Amino acid sequence: MKTIKSTMLLCGLLALASGVQAEQSPSHLDTVLQQGQLRVCTTGDYKPYTVKGEDGEYSGIDIAMARSLADSLGVKVEWVQTTWKTLMPDMLAGKCDIGVGGISVTLERQKKAFFSTTLDIDGKIPLVRCEDQAKYQTIEQINQPSVRLVEPAGGTNEAFVHAFLPKAQLKLHDNVTIFQELLDKKADVMITDASEALYQQKLKPGLCAVNPTQFMQYGEKAYLLPRDDISWKLYVDQWLHLAKVTGNYQKILGQWIAVPEAK
Repeated sequence: MKTIKSTMLLCGLLALASGVQAEQSPSHLDTVLQQGQLRVCTTGDYKPYTVKGEDGEYSGIDIAMARSLADSLGVKVEWVQTTWKTLMPDMLAGKCDIGVGGISVTLERQKKAFFSTTLDIDGKIPLVRCEDQAKYQTIEQINQPSVRLVEPAGGTNEAFVHAFLPKAQLKLHDNVTIFQELLDKKADVMITDASEALYQQKLKPGLCAVNPTQFMQYGEKAYLLPRDDISWKLYVDQWLHLAKVTGNYQKILGQWIAVPEAK
């Protein structure tokens, strides 16, 4: 009996020790500071947030913000190329200290990771050829077998289409040349975030964002963070708060975002 009790006590102590060791594992904050680099996962294909040029260099709103975060820590940025399908697996595999690039807040992502405080509200709207704006004002108008939708694979745009526009024709396309599909009349509508639609409207004459302040689906943007690392999340949240109150975030936004005209 004493042997059994001793064994049970030993097992309990080992379990407790394992728990303490897990709690004492270093935060990403400590690791980033010690290693001198911030590993940033980003897709590089979602203007105006993340763009990878032909020279391999990244630019965009969230790229500038990631550099600002690294500067606040006194470290260098290591860009980790990912895709919308592999973003969460890469985060879970420990490849990223932070994920950036127009990432939408969803409950499915929240189950596996943390989010920073909200960057902005940015809902889903249609992007169409300007001459077709009147034809694609509502979900009812778009959810028709004759309407050709084009979306990038694996993100919240595709998820929106499957949930609300199941009757329309859906073609998946890369997120870099997808807008030319609309201009070339190979597709009729792309459902995307208002920020991207407004950016493309400014960039590509002939494309128009439909009702950019009247979202078909409410959405928020934030940065993706490893789950259960409170110290790291608190640091990122405080850095982001200061970036907003000092105007640095708004300055970066102003270099990229096309603001809707006042009515």
